[in-house]
Amino acid sequence: MDGQARRLILMRHAKSAWDAGAPDDHSRPLNGRGRRDAPRMGEVLRTRGWVPELVLCSDATRTRETWARMRDALVADQPVEVRLMRELYHAGPLTVRAAMTSIPDTVRSALILWHNPGVEDTVAWATGLSHRVTTGNAALLEGPEGAGWRLPAGAWRLVDLVRPRDLQV
Repeated sequence: MDGQARRLILMRHAKSAWDAGAPDDHSRPLNGRGRRDAPRMGEVLRTRGWVPELVLCSDATRTRETWARMRDALVADQPVEVRLMRELYHAGPLTVRAAMTSIPDTVRSALILWHNPGVEDTVAWATGLSHRVTTGNAALLEGPEGAGWRLPAGAWRLVDLVRPRDLQV
């Protein structure tokens, strides 16, 4: 390995609209608050230096819209690979861990954007700590220096849990 720590952002989609008339859960869009929060989260992640090189994103409407709304504030003109993944729709820790094995070792920072309860369960699996992860929250994790993406349970360190409600307006 190369001696550099991996940075992993585990993020739940922004607030969605339950009453938007979507034909199914997979198709629900963001509501007004979610549309406002997503770019703010992108900006705060960029300001803190948590810019992903790779994004693994559920293919559900609300996760795709969260990424689309935060992308410009987060990565601006930087190249970033985005993989829309059906298997992340309601994925738990085992599915997320399997998806992480597809991340090349050359990638230093990745964002995984999907749904609860999988986000909370994966944060608990990765860090050994249980945290409530509401809509739009991002758990910022670091792996040990020199380690790759295939780490065992509890090997990641929680650096911060960023919540839209805690950001300055």
